[in-house]
Parts: sequence; structure tokens; C-alpha cells
Amino acid sequence: MSSKNYPLQFNAILKERIWGGEKLKTILNKPITSHITGESWELSTVEGDVSVVANGEYEGKLLTDLINEYPDEILGTAVHERFGKQFPLLFKYLDAREDLSIQVHPNDELAKKRHNSFGKTEMWYVTQADADARIIVGFKEDSSPEEYVEHLNNNSLIDILDTVKAKPGDVFFLETGTVHAIGAGLVVAEIQQTSDITYRLYDFDRKDAQGNTRELHVDLALDAINYKKVNTYKEYSREINQSNTVVDCPYFTTNFIPLENVKGVENSGLSFVVYMCIEGSFELEYDGIIYKYIKGDTVLIPAAMKSYNLKGKASILEIYIS
Repeated sequence: MSSKNYPLQFNAILKERIWGGEKLKTILNKPITSHITGESWELSTVEGDVSVVANGEYEGKLLTDLINEYPDEILGTAVHERFGKQFPLLFKYLDAREDLSIQVHPNDELAKKRHNSFGKTEMWYVTQADADARIIVGFKEDSSPEEYVEHLNNNSLIDILDTVKAKPGDVFFLETGTVHAIGAGLVVAEIQQTSDITYRLYDFDRKDAQGNTRELHVDLALDAINYKKVNTYKEYSREINQSNTVVDCPYFTTNFIPLENVKGVENSGLSFVVYMCIEGSFELEYDGIIYKYIKGDTVLIPAAMKSYNLKGKASILEIYIS
């Protein structure tokens, strides 16, 4: 693949959701056609929702096919060795016009046993927030299965959950087992393990256009929940033209780059790199070719691309596996 390395972009996989809106178009330039678009899957190998290359020589090819053909070049030698030919992360933008359901994700062990899937450790970067927008993360105080079930049955689950105001630039890191919900008025970038396993605990008694409520997974969630109080908010520095560490966990590392002018990048070839342009615009110069990106763009840098320059004025999330 050495002669064909280049930054890969993908067609957005757009998802209608009962709680979705139109901000993915107005704020992040996504080609939505529905007024209830809740999610844009930027980079995915979830079965049935595999990303398709949108640019260059590999346009029209599935990401899974590229990885099968060039695992070391795309994934990186260390990622290939650890995960085989699986792409281990899923990248999304979400627009919450209404509150999302209160939910929880199982850990690797439980997800493997029940669903033959990865668990779902994830992080949120708040891209846009209306006044007084908030999220629900974990319990106000240490709880228990008995207390949780009692409040669920009494329709008072909200009373024992922690609510946190959210503003642009805030980052929340949610380990598996953390009960959570994105609140109305938020647009977030979500980085997570490749998994679509969600246990829905409470959905505010909402009904869809056909008058149906959505399925709940109360029993499945019982042994997936972490009943301890958790701190999910992440502080991070914003040093110009530096990769400022935001989250560093076994599943992914996310850095924040406040780009001003030029930043040179040297990669090891051990892992792919993904850039999400959160604000502004930038160019990537590689092998004498310039590639341009605007707010809302997500780009996969194959691991074989070891040296390139970023140029522009932008806020960028940089993600890889260390």
C-alpha cells in the first residue's frame, strides 16, 4: 500500500432518532434530510453500518475490506497484533434535541458473554451546548441494585442520579457500567469502543410516531451497572500546537490540538490516527499533496503515513491506540 497511502474520509452514516434534530447540518455540515437526525456515524465497522471511503483511489470501498487487505498499513502493527483485523473504535457526532434515554453499557467480559461484542467505554467532547444543557452521569451517592430497582419502580430514578451542566469544550469519560444520558440541547463528539450494545433503563415514557414506547433492558442492566459514585469530568490543558492529553485509557488515547499555523507530526506506525475537526479548518500536507478539512470532518490517517504537517486554525481531536 506504500504508494497509495493517503488520509481517508468516509460517507457519514446518518441515523434518525426520536430525540434527534437538525444541528448536525447547521453546526457540523452533515448532509441530513430529516428533522430528527440524532447521529452521524463518522467511522464504523459495526455490522450493517460499515463505513464507505468517500475520497481518493479507494472511494467506494468498505473500511473492512481495506483492513483485510492492508491490516498493518491501515491499523498499525500493534493494533493489528492486539485486535486482529477488527477496527476497535467507533466515532460519532450526536445531536440531542431532546434528552436521550438513561442507559448503561456492559463491560468487555459481560458483552463478550452475552453478545460476542466488545464492551463500550466511551468519551464525549461537547461541541455545542444550549444554555442550561446538562448530562446525567452516575449516581449522586453510592447506590445498590435494591435502591436502583426501588426508584425505577417508583418512576423516580432521576432523583438518585447525578446531573452535571455541560458547556462547549467539556469532556466526560464514561467507563462501562456508568449510568448516563446526554441531555437536550447538546451536540457531542463521541469516541467509543466498537460496540452497539446499549441497555436502556428509562426513556421518559416517550412514544414514537406510531405510539410505541421503546424497549427497556432493566433486567440485563442490573449486573452491568456500577453503583459507586464516579467522577467523569476530565480536565485538560490547551497548549497551542501541542497534542494535549484529554483521555488516556486502555482502549484509546484522545488529545486536544489547538492548531495555530503549522504542526509537524511523526507517527510510529504502531496505530492509526483519527482527526475530528471540532472548530475552524485545517490542511494536511503529505507527500507533496494538500488535503483540506472543515468543521465536522473526520479523517482516518493510516498507520503507514508516518510523517505529515497540519496547517491552519482549528480545534482538533486526535485519537489513536497506545
